[in-house]
Amino acid sequence: MTITRIDAEARWSDVVIHNQTLYYTGVPENLQADAYEQTANTLAQIDAILQKQGSDKTKILDATIFLANGDDFAAMNKAWDEWVVAGHAPVRCTVQARLMKAEYKVEIKIIAAV
Repeated sequence: MTITRIDAEARWSDVVIHNQTLYYTGVPENLQADAYEQTANTLAQIDAILQKQGSDKTKILDATIFLANGDDFAAMNKAWDEWVVAGHAPVRCTVQARLMKAEYKVEIKIIAAV
């Protein structure tokens, strides 16, 4: 059994790949931005991670989106809808959660095929 941990640190790895399945959680880099821009930024990170590992967003199997404020649901969905490929949408759930950095408006966890 092979488990590949990319950019592993003491508490987490940026990416884990096992059985041709990629696991990744992204948080926004643009912390002063609104929920739409933070979501778009995080989705762009996901694109970059997937491309680097030989995959793409059409191969995302599952996405969990954490929103700090449920009122940002429409803004997050706007960015998501502009990004997701029609006919290739993954299973998705969105939850409101207290995120660990007050500036985070969104955090996105994905599982994708590689």
